[in-house]
Amino acid sequence: MSENNHSKRSNHDEEWKGFGTACIHAGQPADPVSGAVIPPISLATTFKQASPGVNKGYEYSRTGNPTRDQYEHLVATLEGGKYGIAFASGSSCTATIITMLQTGDHVISVDDVYGGTNRYFRRVDSPHSGVKYSFVDFTKDGEIEKAFTDKTKLVWIETPTNPTMKVIDLEKICKIAHTHNCIVVVDNTFLSPYFQKPLSLGADIVCHSITKYINGHADVVGGILVTNNDELKNKLKFLQNGIGAVPSPFDCFLAMRGIKTLHIRMKEHEKNAFAVARFLEKCDKVEKVAYPGLESHPQHQIAKKQQSGFGGMITFWLKGGMTQSRQFLENLNLWTLAESLGGVESLVDHPAIMTHASVPAEERVKLGISDSLVRLSVGIEDVEDLLADLKHALDCVKL
Repeated sequence: MSENNHSKRSNHDEEWKGFGTACIHAGQPADPVSGAVIPPISLATTFKQASPGVNKGYEYSRTGNPTRDQYEHLVATLEGGKYGIAFASGSSCTATIITMLQTGDHVISVDDVYGGTNRYFRRVDSPHSGVKYSFVDFTKDGEIEKAFTDKTKLVWIETPTNPTMKVIDLEKICKIAHTHNCIVVVDNTFLSPYFQKPLSLGADIVCHSITKYINGHADVVGGILVTNNDELKNKLKFLQNGIGAVPSPFDCFLAMRGIKTLHIRMKEHEKNAFAVARFLEKCDKVEKVAYPGLESHPQHQIAKKQQSGFGGMITFWLKGGMTQSRQFLENLNLWTLAESLGGVESLVDHPAIMTHASVPAEERVKLGISDSLVRLSVGIEDVEDLLADLKHALDCVKL
């Protein structure tokens, strides 16, 4: 897969030409004291001051920490951004962004959004803040234009969407939103900065649940925001400190360790995902497959235009309903039935019961999140083993 979208970070010390080089080196110089190749973890909660207000750049670890700074620098570099702002979870990223809004403001969100984001918008924030939310299908011409009001302040995008894998034309939607003076947030969790760089397509803030591909090893919960906008950076840094939902130094260290193989992992995720998607398309017990790399995907051309690859996430619909889904899921052995995604291990999820159960049932019906929908996070195991396990479980499905 070409790395033509993987440009170096502008306005920074590093001049790496390759994405993989940046994964391994950006923001991670050898320790000047010992020469250690891996920078040491700074676990300190507070820092000595020479005089009141005179310090070496650090006061209190909630406000700033050397290990967190390295991690924020690294992810910002990979996204082609100037500023990274790290949080304890992807959900705390969402909450912090929304905290910038005022009572009466309006947000337009893509309709098929991660279940936790949907829950936060509808059931956590809106009842108490007075912020209003509209959920719109951005793939339908004219729909987003009709949703704007004079109170609209922010547009929230996932692409590909979770779980139905719709691809949103980022450049188009960003231009529309900016004509209304709205901030555009893009959740880039599914593709990682290896396969997509939303800032280069007009986004104001990029959001990641680093729990997924960025860390990649199912052992850290975290989130991070990246922006090039000085005003937004200042607001988000103030809220990061004021709210205090920051990651621990050890979590930052683990995420940086995971990032060192991000470029290698993403290639393997995609290679395996193509094989799995093509296998599923030929299976007579599968109704439909949604993978943006397939020519059958309705937004395949948009994905080719704005992405440098297609990632490791696949959604498919079995023929039948809940009975057939259970037969399939209960007979997998190598694939692990679990929430989350983006790790080296292959996971399978039933969104209607698991990750998207908090989405109102009538909304799930509209979105196509049916009892027959299955979401796959394709890992980096040997693909022959993954396909054999899928075949075994599909053979157990009775129509």
